[in-house]
Amino acid sequence: MGFHGKNLRKGRHSIPGQIYLLTTVTADRERLFEDWSTSQQVCREIHATDCLQSLAWVLMPDHLHWLFLLNEGSLEQAMQRFKSRSAIIANTSSNRTGKVWQSGFHDRAIRREEDLKAVARYVIANPLRAGLVKRISDYPFWNAAWL
Repeated sequence: MGFHGKNLRKGRHSIPGQIYLLTTVTADRERLFEDWSTSQQVCREIHATDCLQSLAWVLMPDHLHWLFLLNEGSLEQAMQRFKSRSAIIANTSSNRTGKVWQSGFHDRAIRREEDLKAVARYVIANPLRAGLVKRISDYPFWNAAWL
């Protein structure tokens, strides 16, 4: 399934104070985040995104899953800021040029009634389901300090 920005924007509402689960994919599913240094720097940028509060995230080799509370602005603004900054970091770190992220992203608003811990656990268990590690503690690029 491809993520096409123009199709995903239909019906999207950005609500400050809302919790979202977001997925964004690298351009052509390139596995840019297998490189330790690049991944580490992009993880710092996740923490530095100031218009939202991260609840849980995992940076996979070719995509990002991110559970967060939107503090201000819109999802589009937050993601444009993150993608722009992280693309510069990724290209500089890996000595490359070109597009880092696919256009658009997939988001789902999380209802307050949903079990946020279960959603967060689902997010951070991604490396296990992908067969990258046998224990989540063996995968370095995730955080769920909120748990």
